[in-house]
Amino acid sequence: MIKEFEERAYDNRALQGVSLQGEDICRKEFSNCKFISCNFNECAFKSSLFIDCEFIRCNLSNIKVDHCSFRGVAFNDCKLVNVSFAVINPFLLSWVFKGCKIEFCNFGGLKMKHSKFVESVIRGTDFINVDLEGADFKGSDLRDTKFHNAVLKKADFAGARNYYIDPTANKLKKARFSAPEVLSLLAAFNIIVE
Repeated sequence: MIKEFEERAYDNRALQGVSLQGEDICRKEFSNCKFISCNFNECAFKSSLFIDCEFIRCNLSNIKVDHCSFRGVAFNDCKLVNVSFAVINPFLLSWVFKGCKIEFCNFGGLKMKHSKFVESVIRGTDFINVDLEGADFKGSDLRDTKFHNAVLKKADFAGARNYYIDPTANKLKKARFSAPEVLSLLAAFNIIVE
């Protein structure tokens, strides 16, 4: 274990520019902590708790988050590739992703009401059997992202692009879309729009 994480609990700490690739950071508690330009690639955060923390310009690719808790966590300009969030602890889940690169991640089965995924590149990611009621996807690129059996009521897709959402396989009541991208909702019907 590296010296940065020898303790069990951390409060009001800031960590900047540290490379912790592949480290075991399991069963730790972080409260009001800030991580800036850190490399967490392939780190194990299993059973850790993050409360009111912020990740800024961090690489969080291939992290292991089994039973990890995120409460009031912000990810800004972060890279998250190949992360299975489907195995996190969903209790009091609350997070925001802004300007992030989220690729090949899995959010399946989570209740993420009012989550924010704004101005992000979200590619090849699964939102299957999720509750995203009131979620915000404004300005995000959703190429090859899969929504299936998702609750998207009152979700905001204004300015979002490259999405494919089948209205017959998802709940879209009062969801917000902008033109001309909203026409992609017709793709599921195999019709021609001129």
